Amino acid sequence: MIITTTDAAPGRETRESLGVVAGEAILGVNIFRDLFAGIRDIIGGRSGGYQKALREARDHAMADMEQEAAALGADAILAVDIDYEAIDTQKGAMLMVSCNGTAVKLR
Repeated sequence: MIITTTDAAPGRETRESLGVVAGEAILGVNIFRDLFAGIRDIIGGRSGGYQKALREARDHAMADMEQEAAALGADAILAVDIDYEAIDTQKGAMLMVSCNGTAVKLR
């Protein structure tokens, strides 16, 4: 399936719009990752744990969106938007990634 942030698939014509599709993923962040991220904030550098968690959440959200589009019979998802949010709860931090786009059939 073609997935793109542009409003058209390169070299292809849109035949039919099937509607908006979306995927979401919310992952908990554990205390050890938080601890090491805090140390990184103090001394500088990249937080590999958080980067990995964000990448995994994005991959899950994209897969859910693609599954929804496939169920509609789509050939592509156009105009994909990916949003990242940090959610603080009483039990700790959560990372949320949501993505949405327009499922289409191509010629």
